[in-house]
Amino acid sequence: MKRVVITGMGAVTPVGNDAPTTWASLAAGRSGVGPLTLFDAAGFPVRIAAQVKDFDPAAALPPDVHRGHLSRVGRFGVAAAYEAQRDAGIDTTGERWYAPEDRGVAMGASVGRPELRALLDVGHLRATTGRPDAFVTQPPRTALTDNQNLPMSAMARTLAATGPMIGVSTACAGSGHALGEAFRAIQEGDARLMLAGGHDSLTTWLDLLGFSLLGALTDRYNDDPERASRPFDADRSGFVIGEGAVAFVLEERESALARGARVLAEILGYGSTLNAWRITDSPPDGSGAIQAMEGALAESGLPTGAVDYVVAHGTSTHGNDRSETTAIKKVFGDDAGRLLVSSPKSMTGHLTAASLGLNVLAGIGAIRHSLVPPTLNLDTPDRGLDLDFVPHTARPAAVSAVLVNAFAFGGSNTSLVIGAHREDA
Repeated sequence: MKRVVITGMGAVTPVGNDAPTTWASLAAGRSGVGPLTLFDAAGFPVRIAAQVKDFDPAAALPPDVHRGHLSRVGRFGVAAAYEAQRDAGIDTTGERWYAPEDRGVAMGASVGRPELRALLDVGHLRATTGRPDAFVTQPPRTALTDNQNLPMSAMARTLAATGPMIGVSTACAGSGHALGEAFRAIQEGDARLMLAGGHDSLTTWLDLLGFSLLGALTDRYNDDPERASRPFDADRSGFVIGEGAVAFVLEERESALARGARVLAEILGYGSTLNAWRITDSPPDGSGAIQAMEGALAESGLPTGAVDYVVAHGTSTHGNDRSETTAIKKVFGDDAGRLLVSSPKSMTGHLTAASLGLNVLAGIGAIRHSLVPPTLNLDTPDRGLDLDFVPHTARPAAVSAVLVNAFAFGGSNTSLVIGAHREDA
């Protein structure tokens, strides 16, 4: 199998509109949670979110991309992908290292769908116009902008890619599956370079309504939003919805070294499983998550004692945090006590389809800067959740191998093992 390395990354997140700023915010323990401003949430039990702030599409997007055909979250995705491409030093005009058919795109994203509020507006339109057949409240181009494949098409054009194009919609595991399938495509020779990651924004009227009715969101911190996301804390009461995009350039190792690329990290293993349990809950015994982590570790060839850091899914919901802790303990056994474990969602909220991408960014930062980002708001340890969750403040530590998790609604699980690049196999 071919070795696969990461040579570029980009990000648009609630704590930074590029990858360096996002990493600096994670390392500093800076929260991006605040009042929800995208619509009037006054009648909702939850009025907070982790939103992207001060994003300028004109400055962030490639000059040849038609911004009018991209949704808000699509712009985040294309901006992150463009940054990753530039960070990797990939020249799309006359690039001599990769033919167009050697380049591909794999992205996780939520499936585009009509906004329920627009359907309610149709009723208002019919009542005010007296036309029972009136149904258009939005411009027809929304049929394009709501399509999750459109941002990938823009990324492929910018990358001059005609190779594999993989769109994944597996909820919170989306970017994990996208990165894993891109890893496989390069391993198996179907591509030599893949742009991979995820983008999502469920900070909409419909999503806030749905997650609130499910009881998945915390409603206790509307007046103190930075304390709302508290993974593994005894007083956690649900997750905070977020938004953003994270993207990476993956390359076949020998090709990357031949062109003189800077290698950020190497992908060593990928695991993917399905719980077949419940739609919104993780199994209390950690099954599914256990198999995903074990699969990624087995492919990496690393013993559990070689992993220094686990970037947890860590949503701040009761069931997920307990299930994931149980799974980590079962997988790592006696080595679990020496692990560092933390959840970036304590700062960014839940980026859903982009969440594993954010965790990979945190893992790369830990490897390159010898610093593990903290878990914010971990004030009261919960009984049985007794791993070292790096509370409050980042921890200096030598990190050479990282396990990255994402466990989704619907039961999809993904884990990746990434490590510092080594000359030997």
